[in-house]
Amino acid sequence: MSEIRTAVQKLYNTFPFPPDPLSNEPPPGYNWRWYYRAAYNFCTGIKPTTEKVRILDAGCGTGSGTDYLILHNPEADIVAIDLSEKALAVAEERCTKSGVLANHQGKIEFKQLTIEDVVTLPEEFDFINCVGVLHHLPDPVVGIQALASKLAAGGLLHIFVYGELGRWEIQLMQKAIALLQGNKKGDYVDGVKVGRELFANLPENNRIVKREKERWAWENTRDESFADMYVHPQEVDYNIDTLFEFMDTSGLEFVSFSNPQFWDLKRLIGNCPDLLARADKLTEKERYRLIELLDPEVSHYEFFLAKPPLKKQDWSDDNLLLKAIPEVHPCITGWMNQSFLDYEFQPVTLSDREFEFMKLCDGNPDAKLTVAAILEQVNFDLELIRDLQKRQLIILA
Repeated sequence: MSEIRTAVQKLYNTFPFPPDPLSNEPPPGYNWRWYYRAAYNFCTGIKPTTEKVRILDAGCGTGSGTDYLILHNPEADIVAIDLSEKALAVAEERCTKSGVLANHQGKIEFKQLTIEDVVTLPEEFDFINCVGVLHHLPDPVVGIQALASKLAAGGLLHIFVYGELGRWEIQLMQKAIALLQGNKKGDYVDGVKVGRELFANLPENNRIVKREKERWAWENTRDESFADMYVHPQEVDYNIDTLFEFMDTSGLEFVSFSNPQFWDLKRLIGNCPDLLARADKLTEKERYRLIELLDPEVSHYEFFLAKPPLKKQDWSDDNLLLKAIPEVHPCITGWMNQSFLDYEFQPVTLSDREFEFMKLCDGNPDAKLTVAAILEQVNFDLELIRDLQKRQLIILA
C-alpha cells in the first residue's frame, strides 16, 4: 500500500467520515443523484426499462449515501466499498439500524477495497456512485480508469470532486496547519487541535476566518468534518480545464453537470445580447470556464459520465410524445399539493392545468395511461408537457 493511501486510511480510521448520526429510521428526504430512476431520467430524458440493476458505491465512507442507495433502489444489487475498515463498519451498522437492509429485495455487500482494486470485482455495474473520493487518491487518473473499466455499456458514473477556486482559503489553512505541526504532521488529532486554535485566535476580519464562518462553520462543528477539510493528507483540486482533461482519461462520455442551473450563463449576465452573442462563439468547455471565472464560488463539481452507447430520448416528435406514459417524478417533496419542492428542493407552484395533468400522472405506471389518454380528460398543451418533463416534474416512459 502506498504511503499516501496508508495516510488516508489512517485519517478515516481516526475520524470516520461523514459523521452523520445513526438513526432507527430510513434516511429522510431525497437525493435524486442516488435514485437510479431519477438519475437515468436526468441523463437520458426517459425512464429506465428496468430498475433491477447493479450499483457500486465507490468509497462509501460511513454509509450516508449507501443508506439512500439501498432505500431508493429496492431491486438493485449494491456493493459498497471503502478503504477504511472503521468507516465501513459504521456504514454497515447505519444501514442495518435504519431498517433499509431488511426491506431490500436485492443483494447487498460491504467490502474493504480501494478504488484502484475495483478491477478485481467480478461484475460490471449499471450505476457507479463515487462522491468525494477520487481527489484523495494518490493518482486520481488510475482511480477513474478503474471505475470506467467496471461500468457496463450504457451505464452511468456519478462523480463529485473538489474545485480549486472555491477552496482557496481551505488550501491556505491546510498549509498553515501543516507548517505549525512540523514533525507531528500526520497526527490528525493534533492537526485538528492546531486548526481549532488558529481559528480561535485569528482576527475576526481575517479572510480565512470570514470564509469559514460564511461557508463551512456549521458542518465543521464536528471534528470528523474539520479533519476531512483541513488536515487531509491528500487532495487534488480542479478547474474546468483540468477537470475535462481528467474526464478524458476515463474514455467515458461527459453527460452533464448535475446542477445545470449553476452552469447557465444567463444567471450571471442576464440577457445582454452582445455578451451572449460572444459567448455563443465559445465551445461548451469554454463557456463553463467563463462561468466559473465570473462566479468563483465553485468548491466542487458534480457530474455524470456514461459508457457508450447511452440512448437519449428526444420528445420533439408529437406522435411519440402522445404515446409516452407519464408519471410524477419520484423525488418531489410535498406532492400532492399544488405547491411543493422539486427534485432540487426548490419551491414550485403549478398552474391549475398543470396540477390537473400531474394528478392524472400520479401512480400512472400501473394504469399505463398514455399522454394521449390523459389529454382526453384534461385540456393541456404538448409544449407544456415538454416543459414539465424538462423541469424534472414528470418522467416519461
